[in-house]
Amino acid sequence: MLRCLLVDDEPLALRLLTSYVERVPFLELVGTCRSALEAMTVLQQESVDVLFLDIQMPDLTGVEFVRTLRPEALVIFTTAYEAYALEGFNLNAVDYLVKPFAFDRFVQAAQKAQDRLQARRPTDTAAPTPAPPAPTPTDDFIFVKADYHTQRINLRDIRYLEGLKDYIKIYTGGKPVLTLNSLKAFEDRLPSQDFVRVHRSYIVALSWIDSIRKNRIYLGDAIIPIGDSYADAFHKLIEERNMH
Repeated sequence: MLRCLLVDDEPLALRLLTSYVERVPFLELVGTCRSALEAMTVLQQESVDVLFLDIQMPDLTGVEFVRTLRPEALVIFTTAYEAYALEGFNLNAVDYLVKPFAFDRFVQAAQKAQDRLQARRPTDTAAPTPAPPAPTPTDDFIFVKADYHTQRINLRDIRYLEGLKDYIKIYTGGKPVLTLNSLKAFEDRLPSQDFVRVHRSYIVALSWIDSIRKNRIYLGDAIIPIGDSYADAFHKLIEERNMH
């Protein structure tokens, strides 16, 4: 779990960042600050792993603030100004997000911070910690951990799953569910007669496929690519279900 602090003088920006943090399973929000001076006070009282930091702020800019921190501090700049990008990376920032940025771009930056923090930790010679167990289908539904709670998802509602490194986005027609796990774990547990891996990043529900054209699957508003290494097996499966 990454403990993070959000620093931005714009209330709307803080609210958006807070909503993003709450959707990422490996982030824990320590607090929000409207200035670098306020953030200094928090850092004296709380343990923080990563700062999401605006640059243009009153009294003390984000760049000036970073120069007061320890060299190993993990900082992700969030700003409307691209002009500071070079200076940000010269300060060894983890990432540089230019407003407005989407949730997936935010998650990429957070993942970079997590990877950098893990790389600093000493290698443990003991047995590795096992990956989170994959959800086990029970009848026609599964339970997954998402947004600090356990959520039930009916298998018939799952349209497709997208793998995003260490977490999975489950599309059901409503708001996608983000859960920490691997696509391989879902592939092993979901019923193979209903779900098929078609790409290194996608599993689709056969019952939701609208059409297939060359190496593209059309599923509602989504277009899912068929990976070269999965194409033969997938097309063979579809051929077996064809009416001749």
